Amino acid sequence: MRGPGSCLAAAGHLSAFVFRSFLAVAIGTLLMAAPVQAQKTLTAAEVAARIDHHYNTLHSLSVHFVQHYDGMGAHRKEEGVLLLRKPGKMRWSYTDPDGQLFILDGHYAYFYTPGQSEAQRVPEKQLNDLRSPLRFLLGHTELEKELTNLQVSSVGNGGYELSGVPKGMAQRIADLKIEAAADGTIREMSIVETDGVTNSFDLSGELGNAPAPESAFVFNAPAGVHIVDGEPPV
Repeated sequence: MRGPGSCLAAAGHLSAFVFRSFLAVAIGTLLMAAPVQAQKTLTAAEVAARIDHHYNTLHSLSVHFVQHYDGMGAHRKEEGVLLLRKPGKMRWSYTDPDGQLFILDGHYAYFYTPGQSEAQRVPEKQLNDLRSPLRFLLGHTELEKELTNLQVSSVGNGGYELSGVPKGMAQRIADLKIEAAADGTIREMSIVETDGVTNSFDLSGELGNAPAPESAFVFNAPAGVHIVDGEPPV
């Protein structure tokens, strides 16, 4: 028969065992919760390459956009759906203002606002609208070559922000920023012009290789609307 001392010793050993077991479990839990390796910080060239790869492998793209325009004493918010198709075709279908349309068919760009009696037509080669560079997003993107003074910084949700100035546009554009997820998907884009005007685009709901029939890039003027040659709006 064990005496009181033996019982106390056994209890002590049991308590020590329980404590060690608890400590082992706690340490194991902490180790499992801790990241095995810190996320690698990508260079500007690496982020640009990820964006290039993501979009250059697509044949078409549909994405919801919200555009903000600030400058010249005005603030404007517009939104809708952007449809892109390789090579160089795009359709901006606006829901706010409802019915506004911007189509690039590969040769001409058409701008139409409901209630107007005319639709503007501009040859692609003369197009200087800030939306137009997005037509090269599919199949032609080489951001590292297209932007000067390319820089990168980390942003929330594991994303990155690239900034630079498009080559040949330094007299008009002071800064172009592209925020992208780690896989290269663009979340936001902002363009700051040299006169202080800022255009920004928030992009969401991207659908790669979305249905993009040829008919989507044909402008059919509504009854009573005349097509005239003109300059693209801001």
